[in-house]
Amino acid sequence: MYKIFIVEDDPGIAEAIARQAAAWGYETRTVENFRAVTSEFAESRPHIVLLDITLPFFNGFHWCSEIRRLSSVPIIFISSAADNMNIVMAMNMGADDFIAKPFDMNVLIAKIQALLRRTYDFAESAPVLEHRGAFLDTGDNSLTYQGEKIPLTKNEYRILHCLIENNGKVVSRERLMERLWETDSFVDENTLTVNVNRLRKKLAAAGLDSFIATKFGVGYIIE
Repeated sequence: MYKIFIVEDDPGIAEAIARQAAAWGYETRTVENFRAVTSEFAESRPHIVLLDITLPFFNGFHWCSEIRRLSSVPIIFISSAADNMNIVMAMNMGADDFIAKPFDMNVLIAKIQALLRRTYDFAESAPVLEHRGAFLDTGDNSLTYQGEKIPLTKNEYRILHCLIENNGKVVSRERLMERLWETDSFVDENTLTVNVNRLRKKLAAAGLDSFIATKFGVGYIIE
Protein backbone atom coordinates (compact mmCIF):
# COMPACT_ATOMS: atom_id res chain seq x y z
CA MET A 1 0.00 0.00 0.00
CA TYR A 2 1.33 3.43 -0.93
CA LYS A 3 1.63 5.99 1.87
CA ILE A 4 1.00 9.72 1.52
CA PHE A 5 2.56 12.24 3.92
CA ILE A 6 0.39 15.36 4.25
CA VAL A 7 2.00 18.63 5.38
CA GLU A 8 -1.00 20.95 5.64
CA ASP A 9 -1.91 23.21 8.58
CA ASP A 10 -5.63 23.47 7.75
CA PRO A 11 -7.21 20.48 9.56
CA GLY A 12 -10.28 20.53 7.32
CA ILE A 13 -8.23 20.26 4.12
CA ALA A 14 -5.88 17.66 5.62
CA GLU A 15 -8.80 15.51 6.79
CA ALA A 16 -10.57 15.79 3.43
CA ILE A 17 -7.43 14.68 1.59
CA ALA A 18 -6.92 11.78 4.00
CA ARG A 19 -10.54 10.62 3.55
CA GLN A 20 -10.34 10.77 -0.24
CA ALA A 21 -6.96 9.01 -0.28
CA ALA A 22 -8.27 6.26 2.00
CA ALA A 23 -11.20 5.74 -0.35
CA TRP A 24 -8.66 4.98 -3.09
CA GLY A 25 -6.75 2.55 -0.89
CA TYR A 26 -3.90 4.83 0.18
CA GLU A 27 -2.48 5.10 3.67
CA THR A 28 -1.93 8.64 4.97
CA ARG A 29 -0.16 10.43 7.76
CA THR A 30 -0.64 14.10 8.54
CA VAL A 31 2.20 16.04 10.12
CA GLU A 32 1.73 16.81 13.81
CA ASN A 33 4.80 18.84 14.75
CA PHE A 34 5.50 21.63 12.25
CA ARG A 35 8.94 22.14 13.78
CA ALA A 36 9.98 18.56 12.98
CA VAL A 37 8.60 17.83 9.53
CA THR A 38 11.68 15.93 8.33
CA SER A 39 11.70 13.71 11.43
CA GLU A 40 8.06 12.77 10.91
CA PHE A 41 8.76 12.29 7.20
CA ALA A 42 11.52 9.79 8.01
CA GLU A 43 9.35 7.97 10.56
CA SER A 44 6.46 7.78 8.12
CA ARG A 45 8.51 6.49 5.16
CA PRO A 46 5.99 7.84 2.63
CA HIS A 47 5.93 7.24 -1.10
CA ILE A 48 4.73 10.78 -1.86
CA VAL A 49 4.47 14.12 -0.03
CA LEU A 50 1.72 16.76 -0.26
CA LEU A 51 3.15 20.06 0.93
CA ASP A 52 1.57 23.48 1.55
CA ILE A 53 3.65 26.64 1.20
CA THR A 54 2.29 28.69 4.10
CA LEU A 55 2.99 26.75 7.30
CA PRO A 56 3.77 27.56 10.96
CA PHE A 57 7.43 28.26 11.82
CA PHE A 58 8.98 27.40 8.42
CA ASN A 59 7.40 27.56 4.99
CA GLY A 60 6.96 24.71 2.54
CA PHE A 61 9.98 25.75 0.47
CA HIS A 62 12.20 25.18 3.50
CA TRP A 63 10.79 21.72 4.14
CA CYS A 64 10.95 20.79 0.47
CA SER A 65 14.66 21.61 0.52
CA GLU A 66 15.20 19.61 3.72
CA ILE A 67 13.36 16.57 2.36
CA ARG A 68 15.32 16.78 -0.89
CA ARG A 69 18.55 16.51 1.12
CA LEU A 70 17.34 13.12 2.32
CA SER A 71 15.24 11.66 -0.46
CA SER A 72 14.03 11.87 -4.04
CA VAL A 73 10.46 11.01 -2.99
CA PRO A 74 7.85 12.78 -5.18
CA ILE A 75 6.56 16.08 -3.76
CA ILE A 76 3.38 17.88 -4.81
CA PHE A 77 2.82 21.43 -3.56
CA ILE A 78 -0.78 22.27 -2.68
CA SER A 79 -1.24 25.99 -2.10
CA SER A 80 -3.49 28.98 -2.69
CA ALA A 81 -0.33 31.03 -3.27
CA ALA A 82 -0.33 29.90 -6.88
CA ASP A 83 1.29 32.88 -8.59
CA ASN A 84 3.96 32.16 -11.17
CA MET A 85 6.81 33.09 -8.83
CA ASN A 86 5.78 30.54 -6.20
CA ILE A 87 5.23 27.82 -8.80
CA VAL A 88 8.68 28.42 -10.29
CA MET A 89 10.22 28.52 -6.80
CA ALA A 90 8.54 25.23 -5.87
CA MET A 91 9.87 23.49 -8.97
CA ASN A 92 13.36 24.91 -8.44
CA MET A 93 13.35 23.61 -4.86
CA GLY A 94 12.70 20.08 -6.14
CA ALA A 95 8.91 19.72 -6.32
CA ASP A 96 7.40 17.43 -8.95
CA ASP A 97 4.03 19.17 -9.33
CA PHE A 98 1.96 22.11 -8.06
CA ILE A 99 -1.81 22.18 -7.50
CA ALA A 100 -3.57 25.45 -6.74
CA LYS A 101 -6.18 25.65 -3.99
CA PRO A 102 -9.07 25.23 -4.14
CA PHE A 103 -8.70 22.02 -6.09
CA ASP A 104 -10.95 19.15 -7.09
CA MET A 105 -10.15 16.03 -5.05
CA ASN A 106 -10.45 13.85 -8.14
CA VAL A 107 -7.79 15.94 -9.89
CA LEU A 108 -5.51 15.63 -6.85
CA ILE A 109 -5.93 11.84 -6.76
CA ALA A 110 -5.27 11.62 -10.51
CA LYS A 111 -2.02 13.57 -10.12
CA ILE A 112 -0.98 11.41 -7.16
CA GLN A 113 -1.67 8.24 -9.14
CA ALA A 114 0.27 9.51 -12.15
CA LEU A 115 3.33 10.39 -10.04
CA LEU A 116 3.22 7.06 -8.21
CA ARG A 117 3.04 5.16 -11.50
CA ARG A 118 6.01 7.03 -12.95
CA THR A 119 8.08 6.68 -9.79
CA TYR A 120 7.28 3.23 -8.43
CA ASP A 121 6.40 1.00 -11.36
CA PHE A 122 8.84 -1.60 -10.03
CA ALA A 123 9.33 -0.48 -6.43
CA GLU A 124 7.71 -2.10 -3.42
CA SER A 125 9.60 -0.57 -0.50
CA ALA A 126 9.43 2.88 1.04
CA PRO A 127 11.66 5.45 -0.68
CA VAL A 128 13.55 6.35 2.49
CA LEU A 129 14.59 4.32 5.53
CA GLU A 130 15.89 5.90 8.74
CA HIS A 131 17.94 4.56 11.63
CA ARG A 132 19.90 6.47 14.29
CA GLY A 133 19.60 9.68 12.29
CA ALA A 134 20.94 8.11 9.09
CA PHE A 135 18.64 8.24 6.07
CA LEU A 136 18.89 5.62 3.32
CA ASP A 137 17.41 6.89 0.06
CA THR A 138 16.13 4.06 -2.12
CA GLY A 139 15.82 6.43 -5.04
CA ASP A 140 19.50 7.16 -5.61
CA ASN A 141 21.20 4.48 -3.46
CA SER A 142 22.76 6.92 -1.02
CA LEU A 143 22.94 7.42 2.73
CA THR A 144 22.63 10.85 4.35
CA TYR A 145 23.92 11.52 7.86
CA GLN A 146 24.18 14.95 9.50
CA GLY A 147 23.75 16.63 6.13
CA GLU A 148 26.49 14.60 4.42
CA LYS A 149 25.48 12.42 1.48
CA ILE A 150 27.40 9.14 1.25
CA PRO A 151 27.30 7.41 -2.15
CA LEU A 152 27.01 3.62 -1.98
CA THR A 153 27.76 0.91 -4.49
CA LYS A 154 24.91 -1.36 -5.53
CA ASN A 155 26.09 -4.14 -3.20
CA GLU A 156 26.72 -1.78 -0.26
CA TYR A 157 23.25 -0.33 -0.69
CA ARG A 158 21.57 -3.76 -0.77
CA ILE A 159 23.42 -4.87 2.36
CA LEU A 160 22.51 -1.71 4.29
CA HIS A 161 18.91 -1.76 3.05
CA CYS A 162 18.45 -5.34 4.25
CA LEU A 163 19.99 -4.57 7.66
CA ILE A 164 17.98 -1.39 8.27
CA GLU A 165 14.77 -3.11 7.17
CA ASN A 166 15.47 -5.71 9.86
CA ASN A 167 16.96 -3.40 12.50
CA GLY A 168 17.12 -5.08 15.88
CA LYS A 169 17.22 -8.53 14.25
CA VAL A 170 20.23 -10.58 13.22
CA VAL A 171 20.46 -11.01 9.46
CA SER A 172 22.35 -14.13 8.43
CA ARG A 173 25.23 -14.02 5.98
CA GLU A 174 23.26 -16.42 3.80
CA ARG A 175 20.32 -13.98 3.63
CA LEU A 176 22.63 -11.13 2.68
CA MET A 177 24.24 -13.21 -0.05
CA GLU A 178 20.79 -14.06 -1.39
CA ARG A 179 19.98 -10.33 -1.49
CA LEU A 180 23.18 -9.63 -3.43
CA TRP A 181 22.49 -12.47 -5.85
CA GLU A 182 19.38 -10.54 -6.89
CA THR A 183 21.75 -8.16 -8.71
CA ASP A 184 22.70 -11.05 -11.03
CA SER A 185 26.26 -11.02 -9.68
CA PHE A 186 27.77 -14.06 -7.99
CA VAL A 187 28.73 -13.41 -4.36
CA ASP A 188 30.62 -15.79 -2.12
CA GLU A 189 31.57 -15.54 1.57
CA ASN A 190 34.76 -13.60 0.88
CA THR A 191 33.01 -11.12 -1.42
CA LEU A 192 30.36 -10.46 1.23
CA THR A 193 33.04 -9.85 3.87
CA VAL A 194 34.85 -7.39 1.60
CA ASN A 195 31.62 -5.48 0.90
CA VAL A 196 30.64 -5.31 4.58
CA ASN A 197 34.11 -4.09 5.59
CA ARG A 198 34.12 -1.45 2.87
CA LEU A 199 30.64 -0.31 3.94
CA ARG A 200 31.77 -0.10 7.57
CA LYS A 201 34.70 2.13 6.58
CA LYS A 202 32.37 4.51 4.74
CA LEU A 203 30.01 4.63 7.72
CA ALA A 204 32.85 5.22 10.19
CA ALA A 205 34.27 8.03 8.04
CA ALA A 206 30.87 9.73 8.22
CA GLY A 207 30.72 9.38 12.02
CA LEU A 208 28.68 6.17 12.21
CA ASP A 209 31.13 3.97 14.08
CA SER A 210 29.86 0.54 15.14
CA PHE A 211 26.71 1.04 13.05
CA ILE A 212 26.87 -2.59 11.91
CA ALA A 213 27.61 -5.19 14.59
CA THR A 214 28.82 -8.73 13.92
CA LYS A 215 27.16 -11.71 15.58
CA PHE A 216 29.93 -14.26 15.17
CA GLY A 217 28.86 -17.45 13.50
CA VAL A 218 25.44 -15.99 12.70
CA GLY A 219 25.48 -12.74 10.74
CA TYR A 220 25.10 -8.98 11.23
CA ILE A 221 22.76 -6.66 13.11
CA ILE A 222 21.92 -2.96 13.32
CA GLU A 223 20.57 -1.87 16.71
